[in-house]
Amino acid sequence: MTQVTVGKNEGIESALRRFRRQVSNSGIFADLKRLRHFETPIEKRKRKAIARRRKRYFH
Repeated sequence: MTQVTVGKNEGIESALRRFRRQVSNSGIFADLKRLRHFETPIEKRKRKAIARRRKRYFH
């Protein structure tokens, strides 16, 4: 769960910016988009293959 505490002298805009950054880094929206519709086995294999390639490239 993503949680952001707003400091005393911190504006709501900067807290909202931090919240959005945390949500995008955690991958919550990607999971929601993926789970919204049925994913065929072929699509699942393609997604996992792309993730493997991406992981190999960055490591």
